[in-house]
Amino acid sequence: MGKVTRYAALGGLLALLGSGLAAQAADLLPPPLLPEPEPFVGVAGGWYLRGDIGFSNQRVDKLQNAAAPADYIVLQKGFDAAPFGGAGVGYKFNDWLRADVTGEYRGRSNFHGFDRYGDGSSTSGTGFATNEYTGSKSEVVGLANLYFDLGTWHGFTPFVGGGVGVSWNTIHDFRDTNVPTNSVAFSRDTSFTNFAWAAHAGVSYAISPNVAVEFAYRYLNLGDARTGVVYTYLGQFGTPRTRFKDIDSHDFKVGLRWMFGDEGYYEQPPLMRRN
Repeated sequence: MGKVTRYAALGGLLALLGSGLAAQAADLLPPPLLPEPEPFVGVAGGWYLRGDIGFSNQRVDKLQNAAAPADYIVLQKGFDAAPFGGAGVGYKFNDWLRADVTGEYRGRSNFHGFDRYGDGSSTSGTGFATNEYTGSKSEVVGLANLYFDLGTWHGFTPFVGGGVGVSWNTIHDFRDTNVPTNSVAFSRDTSFTNFAWAAHAGVSYAISPNVAVEFAYRYLNLGDARTGVVYTYLGQFGTPRTRFKDIDSHDFKVGLRWMFGDEGYYEQPPLMRRN
């Protein structure tokens, strides 16, 4: 074998050996560093729209009527649950403070009442007498609300808040039936305007950078309501208006908030990670 051939063979061997060592060295090098994805934790700031639906659990503290006998005792007074729905517009100032203005219609809640009067004495000739009340109530409520978001964990944000506003309370189809005397009285639908206030507590979950779903409890004080002038079944003036004093409601609701912002906010990711 000539010198040229030996040198060529030796060069090829060295080249093969060098490529193998380079491949081993490449295997020993760490993989390239890739940035950690930014995990989504909340919705964008700025203006938002909201919509809510829910059910009410209402009560009334007392019934008052100027013509009621002195020994008149209300034995039962209560409302059935009823649905409500509303919408509003708000502004998210920062990660912990937001405010909105809302309006809602609260569907008719059936009312059932029962009272008793008289001394129960057979010698007096009066005995006991009763009145049974039926009707329903609805409201239109406007509130200005302020909320404090308490931090965000894995997309969940608990919050508390309060609101003040106005409630237009309407008593519908009020009937007063006195069974012992076989008489009926009624009043026309009547609305009454009141100051209203609310306390909120709940949690929201960010389902996208611009949309959050909200699950909330609300205590809502609706003020008073009253019937119209009460007439007998003959159309004659019967008794003055019956007043529903201190109506409140324990509401449970579900809502959606849609932000006008283009993107959500994110947690700061770890510096780097290896693939």
